Amino acid sequence: MELNDVRKLANAVKENISRVLVGIEDTVDLVLISLLCSGHVLLEDVPGVGKTMLAKCLARSLECGYKRIQFTPDLLPSDLTGINYFDQKRGEFVFRPGPLFTNIVLADEINRATPRTQSSLLECMEERQVTVDGETRKLHSLFFVIATQNPVETRGTFPLPEAQLDRFFMRLRMGYPDPAEGMEILMRFRDKDPLAELGTVASADSVVQAQRAVTSVKVSEASARYIIDIIEATRHDERIILGVSPRGSIALMKAAQVRAVMEGRDFITPDDVKKMAVPVLAHRIILKGHAVFSGTENAEETIRDLLNRVPAPTEEI
Repeated sequence: MELNDVRKLANAVKENISRVLVGIEDTVDLVLISLLCSGHVLLEDVPGVGKTMLAKCLARSLECGYKRIQFTPDLLPSDLTGINYFDQKRGEFVFRPGPLFTNIVLADEINRATPRTQSSLLECMEERQVTVDGETRKLHSLFFVIATQNPVETRGTFPLPEAQLDRFFMRLRMGYPDPAEGMEILMRFRDKDPLAELGTVASADSVVQAQRAVTSVKVSEASARYIIDIIEATRHDERIILGVSPRGSIALMKAAQVRAVMEGRDFITPDDVKKMAVPVLAHRIILKGHAVFSGTENAEETIRDLLNRVPAPTEEI
């Protein structure tokens, strides 16, 4: 697949989703970038702003499998991965696959499950495989987790540990629509459900081909050095206890590559890196003292401040 075809695919999916959702074009762009980078997304926002609807629209736009898992405190790891049960007719144990054996997984309210259940996602998100009773089974090449959580209500929740957060390619917020967008939403849902009329515009195989194609986007030495300078800044800033890992630096490079494609280029620029830095890096740092409890915004502001301090390459790259 050519890079121009990747851009057309992304635009087609974005346009299709816009038939249902209003005012979240930037969020949709970032979700598509994560998808094309073979990453996963954590949508962190208050209830009712369209997190679940976005996941449904994406699944409807792609000709692929989709499963929704409602995370609760009594959910077990086997409820996700599947189990081996004894089939009396066959006289042997048979594997019954869980909902993870699909293409797009909506992990709704992921922080309501216990750490034991949350940890069952680590292997499948990173290695695209599931191990049950010592036997490893591969997942589909297109495997995309969209997890949601409510950052306001904390009663009965289990915060995601750093290891789990680092598995997510981006952490995003959608926000409330403005009055004009709110009116458009009311008019669209007044007498029909636009989601029910949404059709597919791309296949799972085409998405996998696009994921492979974007790796050909050129990354100059100057751009790579700029990424490393930003990562090093997170590791030596006095406000930060834990800086960004090498996994985070790779994620930033991949996100910049896909953004370049969506902008019609076959090479990345410092602007691509800057645009991707906050959603890719903010959830990967831990702040010192009281700042730890001040929420997502404080981490995002810290990354923005570092971007202002770290000099960008000035030569043409």
